[in-house]
Amino acid sequence: MQSSSLKLTIVDVAASFGRKPGYITGLDSATVALQSLGSYLKGKDFPSGGMAPSVKTFAAEVGSHLAKSISQGLSTWGGWINASPQKVVDQVRAETMSHWVISQYPRQQQYPAVMIGSSNGAAVHLGAALGIPWLPQTLLFCFQHAADPDDPRSVLESSRELARRLLNNNPDLAIYQMHDPNQDRIKVPRVGYFRLKRLRLGKAYKQFLTENLAPGATIFLLESQNTWLATRVQERHLFQFGGKGGLTPQEYFQDSQKIRDFLKQNKSNHQRWNPPDPDGWFPESEWGFDPTLRQDVEDFAREHNFRVCHIVFDYPQDLSFLVADLYRWWYEQRGLPSNRLFVESFVYLQPWWTLRLGLVPYWIVFNDQTSADRLSNYLDGTKPFDEIYLTLFSNGIRSLGLASIEQWRSLLNRAHKHGQFLGVNEQTYPNDLASFIRHYTDMKNLDGRYPMPKALSLEQLDTFLTQAGRRYPVQWVRKN
Repeated sequence: MQSSSLKLTIVDVAASFGRKPGYITGLDSATVALQSLGSYLKGKDFPSGGMAPSVKTFAAEVGSHLAKSISQGLSTWGGWINASPQKVVDQVRAETMSHWVISQYPRQQQYPAVMIGSSNGAAVHLGAALGIPWLPQTLLFCFQHAADPDDPRSVLESSRELARRLLNNNPDLAIYQMHDPNQDRIKVPRVGYFRLKRLRLGKAYKQFLTENLAPGATIFLLESQNTWLATRVQERHLFQFGGKGGLTPQEYFQDSQKIRDFLKQNKSNHQRWNPPDPDGWFPESEWGFDPTLRQDVEDFAREHNFRVCHIVFDYPQDLSFLVADLYRWWYEQRGLPSNRLFVESFVYLQPWWTLRLGLVPYWIVFNDQTSADRLSNYLDGTKPFDEIYLTLFSNGIRSLGLASIEQWRSLLNRAHKHGQFLGVNEQTYPNDLASFIRHYTDMKNLDGRYPMPKALSLEQLDTFLTQAGRRYPVQWVRKN
């Protein structure tokens, strides 16, 4: 017992100095959001693929041009290599993860506010504008397995014991297990997904807040109300079949010709999916907010005389409307042009370069039709942009609900003067492995450089929100 306790202490110390625990998945919406915002607050950009992306770009470019079956096979086994062996589940500790999270931020200053809660790309740009950190509720643990992607019942049964072991060691966590044979089809035959949600702040988060928030600071609680059909497996363990993208939750449970055709095209042994019966609607595993955390945050804020403001929205992309217009307003206040739009896709997040280039950020959830439609709605309702730049996440498969490259091109054509993809190979998309790195290198080649701004004050944010009224599907609920 003493040796395992010592081992945990060593891991905690390493995490405190910025060494990511190996069981935290690196290429994930929460992890990339955290690291990109942390880099920005340290005054640095966030090179996709590491500090020397040229070598990785070359390797990924080669992969992008391989035959589809070979490229997908490499992606499947690459996912397996990056996932954790199942025995690692016994090493997972909530506090170790929290130590690593807070290590991403500068500690030699006091912040006027902090964000806690849902993962969200638009929130990264809100945090960058305000100069404040974000503490995620959700982080991803991926584990190695061998599974039939179209047999979700067997996937659930084979992971029950694994989940039980993790939960026994982590009373402050809930497991939101996700299995999506549509958008994650390349990975799920070899990789299982546990999204770990914090139900309480925990010691490390509380210490960070106590030491690094200014007196009377505001805690913004990001609460995406987005839900999904899920099965309650055991206490603090939910199983979610499907994920946010081109299919509705209900469609994953239906026997439709569309799904039959998709399975046939992908040489499945099944004609339909037969997931466990859902018990109801629960917070969406990747983007949703588990409300159990809310009371703990409010109690902590009351104890330390911090203010709480709940930022409540439904669909994750709802916040993108508000943040994009906030940046336009902010640029105009600074006397800068506000006519260059930068559309970011999923984990392709670049807050430092966005401000350096004077771009207006608009984040889209994925590469699906719903994300494209919501971007189109934003363009319909705002002043036209002279320039539009667009990244597209490549998931390596023509998943159901994917928006075509022609549809994305039509959105670029709505720019008055210039529309351009960043990092997208239109011929190989969505089998474009290099786009993750190439979007960063393409972005650095754009024209225009502006001084990095001072942080937007909370008073300026309030002014913008007052002027906006109820224009956006986002509620700002202040408690004290």
